[in-house]
Amino acid sequence: MPFILGTNSIKDTGYNVNNSLRFNSGSSDNLSKSLSTPTNDKIFTFSCWFKKCKNATEMNLFGYQPSGNAEAYVGLSDSDQIRFADRDSSDTTPEIHLVSNAKLRDNSSWYHVVVSIDTTQGTNTNRAKLYLNGEQVTSLANSTYPSQDYTPEMNSADGTKVIGADNNGNYFNGYMAEVCFIDGQALAPTSFGEFDSDSPTIWKPIDVSGLTFGNNGFYQEYKQAGTGTNASGMGADTSGNDNHFAVNNLTAVDQSTDTCTNNFATMNPLDNFYGQGTFSEGNLQIAQSDASYASLTSTIGVSSGKWYAEIKWTAQTTGNFPALSWIGIVGSVATATSMGVGNNADSYSYIGDGSDGGKKRNNGSSSSYGDDYDVGDIIGIALDLDNNKIYWSKNGTFQNSGDPTSGSTGTGSAFDLTTPSSGFYYFAVSDQHDGESSTWQFNFGSPPFAISSSNADGNGFGNFEYAVPSGYFALCSKNLAEHG
Repeated sequence: MPFILGTNSIKDTGYNVNNSLRFNSGSSDNLSKSLSTPTNDKIFTFSCWFKKCKNATEMNLFGYQPSGNAEAYVGLSDSDQIRFADRDSSDTTPEIHLVSNAKLRDNSSWYHVVVSIDTTQGTNTNRAKLYLNGEQVTSLANSTYPSQDYTPEMNSADGTKVIGADNNGNYFNGYMAEVCFIDGQALAPTSFGEFDSDSPTIWKPIDVSGLTFGNNGFYQEYKQAGTGTNASGMGADTSGNDNHFAVNNLTAVDQSTDTCTNNFATMNPLDNFYGQGTFSEGNLQIAQSDASYASLTSTIGVSSGKWYAEIKWTAQTTGNFPALSWIGIVGSVATATSMGVGNNADSYSYIGDGSDGGKKRNNGSSSSYGDDYDVGDIIGIALDLDNNKIYWSKNGTFQNSGDPTSGSTGTGSAFDLTTPSSGFYYFAVSDQHDGESSTWQFNFGSPPFAISSSNADGNGFGNFEYAVPSGYFALCSKNLAEHG
């Protein structure tokens, strides 16, 4: 399978996608609209770029399920297979049902899916085609093709069509960008993307604004942050058709800059066996509880360069003891529930609350460092892997009179970092105290919380609450290509 933009990119892609929309299944986020009379209800194309944030869960990118047997959806099975299904109210099984053998379980990268339908074709396999990352999916766990001239439900005039779910739920959890519906044409993926000329296994988006969309067609770029059903809303249609979708449960903070041309770090749900965290908000919020205080890590690790991130401690429970917050970096993933941030030789943290509040921690030992911090505070991490230093700030003030721009001098640096055992350092958090819990929100440049001051890095990437130190960068693929 070809790759699309993953945790690193070799160069600027030429065409830039500036925004995505972050869907959280826990709050039933979706966009919805009743479409009109189609140009041709038997011929259409759906295209979408997405980054999934949850596995082993049935969820839909685009769906329709009004009542009875009728249904249509593009989405993911609870076995992580990409699929398309369509059946009318008279059917008991789908008339069209294509399900990949491949399982999509990477939560750090973007995918591209295209469903191309033309039921007027004479050959059944030409009537329905499923594409992933620029190539047709031919290894199928299910391959049910429609009868000739079957009228699909997906492009019907009746009922409400939903982006990020279907009418009965199965909400998507993740990011979507460049969502296109073409009414009246069955297009190939090359209408929406191309292989990189320098790296032919990399599939990347192209400008689709020149396509003909048809009566029911729409193009969602997520350029706007409004909640109205209009050109200023998150569900705005920029195809020229004004097929604007209603915004349901999404807010302005769900407009994201994590896209298929600039992939930002999130937290990694695949590194959660020992940490036992509950992930949400595009994997930018974690609640950690129970008896574990193992580290929870970012999807992207770094071995060189200077990187900045902000972590907001948003909730804490108290029982026999208050939950503590350990925010920092680790050089390897946890292999035991007790491997909290700062408990190993290549693990460093800044502690909030309790008797160790304000201290720094490494290799199981805590020592004096800075001010205590509490729920509501934003902790900045400036990670200098060119000089092997680390600095923490509290609400914009670097602790211990730290100066992240001091280079090899390391003025106020909390630690001189050792070589990480994995070869990479990951941003990480953990709490401590059995039975109590902490919740954090993570800003690697595409924040899940409202920003009041809006600060970008020196390359113009990221949206941070506090000023990014000179020479430090948001953890995203474009910056990694230049500085990683």
